[in-house]
Amino acid sequence: MTRVLLPFPLQRPLADAIAPLLGARTGRLDWRHFPDGESLVAIEQDLRGSDVALVASLRNPDALALPLRFAGATAREFGARSVGLIAPYLAYMRQDKRFNPGEAVSAPVFARFLAESFDWLVTADPHLHRNPKLSALFRIPAHVVATASLVADWIRDNFPNAILIGPDSESGQWVSDIAHRAGVAFQILTKTRRGDRNVDVSLPSIDAARSRTPIIVDDIVSSGGTMIETLGHLRQLGLPPAVCIVIHPIFAQDAYAQLLAAGAERVVSTDSIPHPSNSISIASLLADTSAELFGNAPSR
Repeated sequence: MTRVLLPFPLQRPLADAIAPLLGARTGRLDWRHFPDGESLVAIEQDLRGSDVALVASLRNPDALALPLRFAGATAREFGARSVGLIAPYLAYMRQDKRFNPGEAVSAPVFARFLAESFDWLVTADPHLHRNPKLSALFRIPAHVVATASLVADWIRDNFPNAILIGPDSESGQWVSDIAHRAGVAFQILTKTRRGDRNVDVSLPSIDAARSRTPIIVDDIVSSGGTMIETLGHLRQLGLPPAVCIVIHPIFAQDAYAQLLAAGAERVVSTDSIPHPSNSISIASLLADTSAELFGNAPSR
């Protein structure tokens, strides 16, 4: 059995890290645009009998959707036995209900779109809300890797005296899990609303927090608003500059610069989306889970 990874250009470094762990080789996938904006995708032709996986992080899903489809279909045309998708960041998961009249419920629609092109899917920490499992959206095998253990390892190795800070009660379960894995303390910001524009924010034990390095952890940072607000609260409480850890560093527009300007001591992310802040590699997790699916998912 031959395993081939076909990464989109920005995912080539991640694919090169995954390939030896899978006993796979990294093949060629080129993507460029014509002057009118249409995409031209070209892949290698020597795929007969191979099990193939595209590697594409869906930070810009509208731009990538058709090229993904073109690449998957062309791999089958060139004889691939199966075609999977390793998407470290999976977009369009938040719109899982109709919040306002007339809105498209995009999560299941996008899931069906991907399922039409691929035999299986692997992703990291998707942003699920009302759907308890990714498999509820997909009719193909769709597996999730959890990055909490790697984040905890990084914290333990770099800031053993840290205290993890959760921005609100909803973050409690997520923050506590990583804190327990890392063997560090954690606290959750509490908010008391005294009026429409009067909100008190505090920590349960400010004295305990002052002697440690505060670390804010979030799964996705797009505009950075929540993390910037939390940095401001910690500064007002007299804590030292915080480290920010992000699983999926979307960093729309100048969000990364704004985080640094807001007083973040350091911003650290996984390599689910390529960015200069990448410090935590999830290649091993993606490889382990993909190995279970290569050649085992039902091909079409």
